[in-house]
Amino acid sequence: MDVVKRTRLSPEQRRAQLIDLGAKMLAQRPLEQISVEDIADQAGVSRGLLFHYFASKHDFHLEIVRHTSSEMLARTAPDPYVEEARDPMQILRSVLASYVDYVTENRGTYVSLLRGTASGDPDMRAVFEQTRAVMSERTLEQLPAIGIEPTRAVDLAVRGWIAYVEEVTITWLRDPHLTRDELIELNVQALPALAIAAAPEIAAALVSATTT
Repeated sequence: MDVVKRTRLSPEQRRAQLIDLGAKMLAQRPLEQISVEDIADQAGVSRGLLFHYFASKHDFHLEIVRHTSSEMLARTAPDPYVEEARDPMQILRSVLASYVDYVTENRGTYVSLLRGTASGDPDMRAVFEQTRAVMSERTLEQLPAIGIEPTRAVDLAVRGWIAYVEEVTITWLRDPHLTRDELIELNVQALPALAIAAAPEIAAALVSATTT
């Protein structure tokens, strides 16, 4: 991998550069294999300078995970043009399409974070849970438009659906027997199935919405 030419950057720019280099390296190797030495060499800085910006290797890795999670949330935010149509299920399909496209483009990063050693670290898990909470909130915001008021049971069903989408997508990345559009539709149709646990009337409303 090419070494970045050393230039004078502000502290904020240098810190962002180091995190970006780490995120790019994550696409090629597991998080635990991203060494401080490699990042410092690529950035053209000393190992000691890197620790000026990050308290420890763990802190640096944590910032890489935060950066990657923020990028994924930004890429999968609801499309404002679709939102204007006020079609919650079309919004869901649009978000899932963005999600599938993002993880396809960043499969190494995605699988490494969800299946690597990072998933067992409490600080990393907190970032993952925060990311899932945002995804859950985005989904819940659309439900009143089809007559479903969020409850604790609905919230649990949506969180279970998000875990399902993650697992199915990872499996699909490894063995893509379905097309992209078939995967998206499978994930969309799974939401009413999981909502049965919340209430039969909720599931019925979602089934009607997904088929119209």
